[in-house]
Amino acid sequence: MRVRTGNARKEAHRKVIKANKGYRMTKSKLYKVAHEAKMHAGQYSYAHRRRKPSQVRNLWIKRINAALMNEGKQYSRFMNDLKKAEVGLNRKVLSEIAFVYPEVFSQIVKSF
Repeated sequence: MRVRTGNARKEAHRKVIKANKGYRMTKSKLYKVAHEAKMHAGQYSYAHRRRKPSQVRNLWIKRINAALMNEGKQYSRFMNDLKKAEVGLNRKVLSEIAFVYPEVFSQIVKSF
C-alpha cells in the first residue's frame, strides 16, 4: 500500500508560504518560487549578520568625523591624541556623545 503525503506536504508548503508573507509577486504565492526565495533570504541574512558589526563601526566613525568637522579637527589626529592620552573612550561612546550631547563632545575635543 502506498503512503500518501497529502496533509504533511500541504502543511510544509503552507509553512514556507507563510514565512514568505510580504514578498513580491509569486514569491509569496507559489511554493516552488517561495522556497527558492526563502533559501536565498536565509543566505543573505547569514552573510549580513557577519557584515553588520563593521557597518555599525563605520557609522560611529562617520558620526565622530562629522562632529569633528564642526570643531575643525581631523578624525585620525583626534583618535591618535586620545590614544596617546590613554583616554578610555571607545568609538561607540564617542559617537553617542557626539550625536546626543554635542556640547559635551566639543568640550572633549577642546581638551586635546
